Amino acid sequence: MTRAHLLLVAGALALAACEQLPIAGTQKPQPVTPQITEDVLRQRAQESLAAGVKQYEAGDYENAEKSLQTALDHGLLSKADQSRARKLLAFIYCTSSREAQCRDQFRKAFEINPDFSLTAAEDGHPIWGPVYRDVRTQLIAEREAAKGASKSLLPLSKAQQMLSDGMVKYEAGEYEAAHKLLDAALTEGLKDTANQVKAMKYIAFTECLQGHYKDCRNQFIKIYDVDPDFDLTPAEAGHPSWTKTFAAAKATAKKNLAAKAAKEAKDKEKDAKKGTAAPPTASVPGK
Repeated sequence: MTRAHLLLVAGALALAACEQLPIAGTQKPQPVTPQITEDVLRQRAQESLAAGVKQYEAGDYENAEKSLQTALDHGLLSKADQSRARKLLAFIYCTSSREAQCRDQFRKAFEINPDFSLTAAEDGHPIWGPVYRDVRTQLIAEREAAKGASKSLLPLSKAQQMLSDGMVKYEAGEYEAAHKLLDAALTEGLKDTANQVKAMKYIAFTECLQGHYKDCRNQFIKIYDVDPDFDLTPAEAGHPSWTKTFAAAKATAKKNLAAKAAKEAKDKEKDAKKGTAAPPTASVPGK
């Protein structure tokens, strides 16, 4: 190869090297990867939860299930929001005949949030209501067993044991058996007024749940003889099975109490008048 050829080759190589070098100021900046912070994940979880709730309410259960699970997967929802998401997942699973998964979601909701509960309307749903109550009963039994293992408890009286057994039957939806046990507890003799009221209240519930509205009403009225200040909690009072029955019973009981109080006041007034009347004057014996 001649000297001229060598110079040409060297020049070509130098030119190629120059073409590969970036021109100052023309290199594109590399995209900056956004940092995934805890706040970002929390916001995404809330957005997924909101989307899942909206989809559930619209009847789009397939996408609602995905959104709710995504919200939970972020792991940054509050306990109340986690239990809400799991509640809706349980509803979806129960309505699609996946009872085992439905049961599992209810259990997790209870474990995450001890204050978790369904509304009266949700509790009364024929599809998931029985599953929810069964899970709740099992957890109550497990917690009571755990308490018994951790510390010695005083043995329950026969009446108290009947009350406890009756409540377990009630939570399991066995209303007739619950009624018998609760009535037996009252007959046996519950010493504590609160326990007497509790037994009578749940007897009334069982009557209404079985369609025995007259007996349910009469049972509610009897409670006021034990506790004149008795009332249901807002959640209990709103239950569709006994809302009207309880309202009528309460009105009757209050009317009876008012009439009784008026009679007692009138009797006291009569007794007071008799007490203040001048005693009869003794006759003076004749001389």
